[in-house]
Amino acid sequence: MPQTILVVDDEPQLVKVLRGYLEQAGFRVVTAGDGPMALTQHKHEKPDLVLLDLNLPGIDGIDVARRLRASSNVPIIMVTARVEETDRLIGLELGADDYVTKPFSPREVVARVRAVLRRAESAPAAPEIIRAADIVIDLVRHSVARGGESIELTPTEFGLLATLAREPGRAFTRLQLLEAAQGDSFEGYERTVDAHIKNLRAKIERDPKKPEYVVTVFGVGYKFADG
Repeated sequence: MPQTILVVDDEPQLVKVLRGYLEQAGFRVVTAGDGPMALTQHKHEKPDLVLLDLNLPGIDGIDVARRLRASSNVPIIMVTARVEETDRLIGLELGADDYVTKPFSPREVVARVRAVLRRAESAPAAPEIIRAADIVIDLVRHSVARGGESIELTPTEFGLLATLAREPGRAFTRLQLLEAAQGDSFEGYERTVDAHIKNLRAKIERDPKKPEYVVTVFGVGYKFADG
């Protein structure tokens, strides 16, 4: 069965173009032109990925992302004409896995979709489990547990945690973490990793303000605590 992409945008011509490119790439496409319809389509269609515009009638794209994240870890790529850094960070802090800004090449969007889906589905050929402190990361099942309690992470958060936990004590730069977690699909804005780390800490740390696992290395980036 082809993977399903939910395209959420209120510009019919843009939706038509994206549908054409995505269907040509082998995806099934469902669409929504406003926020309420996006939530309805997600509920009924269970898409594999959501392309979500920020400027939507009915319910803003930021609120749509917030509601999606409250009940689902479906990969989200934010699509926006907003170029302000704060808008990008808000989307990432809500759990978006990537973003593209208008105007964009439809081919680039297809490449981004494929990259995010690869991260969501990637698994090694043989079972591989990372154990660091009381965190257990199962790379095959794409699952994480702390002290036996399951923790739900987005694909990008999972990639960041796995990268850090493989080598406790090693300091990674933001660029190294983005390359490891997102491959060559990101736009090169290194500080976006901070938003993902903030989300990750909120889920795995007992007190995100005093992290025990993912700690900051000032002037460098982040590391998984080695003690």
